[in-house]
Amino acid sequence: MPELPEVEVVRRGLERWVSGRTIASADVLHPRAVRRNAGELADQLKGREIRSAERRGKYLWLPLGDEGEHAAAEPAADRTAEHPSGPESAEHVAGEALLAHLGMSGQLLMVDPDAPLEKHLRVRIGFADGGPDLRFVDQRTFGHVLVAPLTVPVRPSHAGPYRPVPEPVAHIAPDPFEDVFDDTEFAIRVRRRRTGIKRALLDQSLISGVGNIYADEALWRARLHWARPTETLTTKKIAELLAAARDVMSEALGEGGTSFDSLYVNVNGESGYFDRSLAVYGRRDEPCRRCGTPIRREAFMNRSSYSCPRCQPRPRDARP
Repeated sequence: MPELPEVEVVRRGLERWVSGRTIASADVLHPRAVRRNAGELADQLKGREIRSAERRGKYLWLPLGDEGEHAAAEPAADRTAEHPSGPESAEHVAGEALLAHLGMSGQLLMVDPDAPLEKHLRVRIGFADGGPDLRFVDQRTFGHVLVAPLTVPVRPSHAGPYRPVPEPVAHIAPDPFEDVFDDTEFAIRVRRRRTGIKRALLDQSLISGVGNIYADEALWRARLHWARPTETLTTKKIAELLAAARDVMSEALGEGGTSFDSLYVNVNGESGYFDRSLAVYGRRDEPCRRCGTPIRREAFMNRSSYSCPRCQPRPRDARP
């Protein structure tokens, strides 16, 4: 499944290709890809301008203007809400957005309107300027798109401006690249969780955007075994792990993300190549890039965890 760097690559492409364009049509070729509003998508989107491309963790969304409204009337930089200061504050609606989750195999592609339709095309969005379509292609149809209300989340533990997020995303924690992500609070909550550290990294209520690949890579950089109990970690060690996660995901972003097959691509259909730089993930029995010890693979939550037995020794009090 695409993780934060892969989704950010797609977001940047969408920002370039669809911001400021007005939607002329939306065709749904598979109802499951749109879920609850399959029959309404065209009516919800026609005539509306896409203002920008946004992301939190693995979710993407395109804020929409009202039909016939020009986005310049409300610049993207000004569409934030100040953090409510009192307990009486509540979430409020701040417009709508086209929300997308890529699932296991979803692709958002910019394609010439006259190009042949893709075999697994699920949703096709055309624009009034006659330029490239936005097409949602999904071989396994685990991903989806839908129009959702934008709400301003209330998180009293944070301070500062809050941008609107789609209602289905409001419960997800900020990702480590957001200004509102609080490193200190994250460390406190991780230590209270009493679980294995990799489970904590994958917990979307603690931190969003980190998946199996980058969790393993960050843990290797921080010299932590994935089953290390969270309550045994110092604040300093958690800070090192966060820094490692940010570093590895930044490096992956610079190389277009990680592509193990043709399912993950950017909006131009191109694959990333960070898989060549992975230190442990998918490298079972290959030498550790730091010490030369063969990388081990262990079962984890119906998936796999990769680590170096020497650099990341399994703790005696390991938590599965």
